[in-house]
Amino acid sequence: VPSAPLRGAFVYCLNTSTIRAHNLGLAKELEITAKAGFRAVEIWVDTLQTFLEKGGTTAQVRRLLGDLGLTVENAIGFAPWIVDDDAVRAKGLDQLKREMELLAQIGCRRTAAPPIGAHQSNDPKLDLKRVAERYRTILELGGQTGVVPQLELWGFAQNLSRLSEVMYVATECGHPAARVLLDVYHLYKGGSGVDALPLVGKPGVEIFHVNDYPAHLTPAAITDADRVYPGNGVAPLARIAQAIRNPDRPVVLSFEVFNKTYYAQDPLLVARTALQKMKAAFGK
Repeated sequence: VPSAPLRGAFVYCLNTSTIRAHNLGLAKELEITAKAGFRAVEIWVDTLQTFLEKGGTTAQVRRLLGDLGLTVENAIGFAPWIVDDDAVRAKGLDQLKREMELLAQIGCRRTAAPPIGAHQSNDPKLDLKRVAERYRTILELGGQTGVVPQLELWGFAQNLSRLSEVMYVATECGHPAARVLLDVYHLYKGGSGVDALPLVGKPGVEIFHVNDYPAHLTPAAITDADRVYPGNGVAPLARIAQAIRNPDRPVVLSFEVFNKTYYAQDPLLVARTALQKMKAAFGK
């Protein structure tokens, strides 16, 4: 079921990375997300698994989401689907399939597919044609489970750090469900910028990670922890919004940061501030 749009063109969503270091657990994270005013959430697979390991059930999660009026728009997981090592990749595919089956049970229809396992600076550069074949394989898994893997750009990674690379893989895989998961910070970190964003095409983006970055940090120097609220930095957010806005359906804007200053603050305050800043930056 598609989410109802908030303010028309965009659905405002909270990636629970933003309050992850508070170690609240899944239920409390969902409660804070809803209390802050969000109607959409992006969860982490390991947090869901911990909830289940402690005796919770997917039925309980579904019920909680319904009670809170939340939809789960995406999940963050780290199954190594991309790597050259056949045995590691086979295990990664098994892991991803199990994760997708869990996500389907709570009504989540997307999961991130980052270049985990091929992201370190000493990892080999992968043949993108092979990566495209591997992405097609997990898209086919998505067809079996009803959860579509979103090909994620990581600006710091050895592989899939540039918009051109994820677009090659997404188009070369030849699968109609292919989608890319981009991020304000990662486009900057990897050196892609935003000039080519309009070339991605409206169907290619269903969810987009939003944040901002300060003026004094170069792409080489900036890290995950330096991301800030939209409007608190110098990212060209208006241009990004224009490029990804889709007249056919609302795009999910998910606020994702790993900011130690925010981790030291009250999580509800952080979530409320995130929504307020997102609406100010993207609601015009």
